[in-house]
Amino acid sequence: MKYSQLSLSRRGLLAAGGAAAAGALLAACGGKEETGSAAATAAAGPWTFTDDQPKEHKADKTPGKIVAFTGTAAALVDLGLQDKIVGVFGETKKADGTAEEQAGDLDINKVQIIGNAWGEFSVEKYAALQPDLLVTHMFDPGAYWYIPDASKDQILKLAPAATITVGRVPLNKPIERYAELAKSLGADLDAPKVAEAKARFEKAAADLSAAAKAAGGVKVLFGSGAADIFYVSSAAVSSDLMYFKELGVDLVMPEVKGADYYESLSWENADKYHADIIFLDARTGTLQPNDLASKPGWAALPAVKANQVFPWQAVPVYSWASSAPLIEAITAAITKSKKLA
Repeated sequence: MKYSQLSLSRRGLLAAGGAAAAGALLAACGGKEETGSAAATAAAGPWTFTDDQPKEHKADKTPGKIVAFTGTAAALVDLGLQDKIVGVFGETKKADGTAEEQAGDLDINKVQIIGNAWGEFSVEKYAALQPDLLVTHMFDPGAYWYIPDASKDQILKLAPAATITVGRVPLNKPIERYAELAKSLGADLDAPKVAEAKARFEKAAADLSAAAKAAGGVKVLFGSGAADIFYVSSAAVSSDLMYFKELGVDLVMPEVKGADYYESLSWENADKYHADIIFLDARTGTLQPNDLASKPGWAALPAVKANQVFPWQAVPVYSWASSAPLIEAITAAITKSKKLA
């Protein structure tokens, strides 16, 4: 799929308003002295990393000035690399000056925002930062997430650009790959904060699996509301839903075409799939339950009648620290819900 097509599928909802490898990395590290030495070596260089194109990146020195998609930057911050992030692109700051959800714990006042919306990317601001590395998601091979087609060639000439696959793979995979990238850039994956976050993520996954099994076939739908359309998301491509399904959650699987992330239903047909629980996209710009109350198609859904509708953060930050709470929220909702006739 070409980048422009991807923007219509994955990005369409926003426009309307989207542990084995890591365990091995941790196991490879020894005590505090050894870990510190390894981190110091990584920080100095030389540096190599093979991204998911796959493309091997090499440099005499480890990159010290990184520009990243906002959600990517948030993941790297969770792994201890705040001081290396000099610029971001993608929704970062709201109109009131506060941080967007996907910024996570990134200090948005310490970075240059070179684009704050889809299609925005200031090549001039980017060049002025003299970056050593650009990092972003890759939903499809060759697609640089949030880098505009019109200026892509110019942007990619200014610094190496690494991509991590986040589509059609379960949630834990990009989390592990971002951890590998962070380690190559000098992050200490044995740092207490990182190790605790990883342990919390693993426990959250186990708890969700147990809750799904105990729920006895409770049917779960993930969707997003717009003025004329109810989007039903697919676990065949969305990394978070794919992971939930792997853990045993009984998801509604909509009919999607090709690489589409969701099926578009009119509100008259919003009852096409039975769902005991609905997780509704909570991103800015999407319609929430109060906004949908006047739509008969919404009000008639069994999950709505039973008050079994819960918010869903539809764009994960691919780190253990940020994803653990998302999984915990899914578990809590399933635990408190019941199967409907």
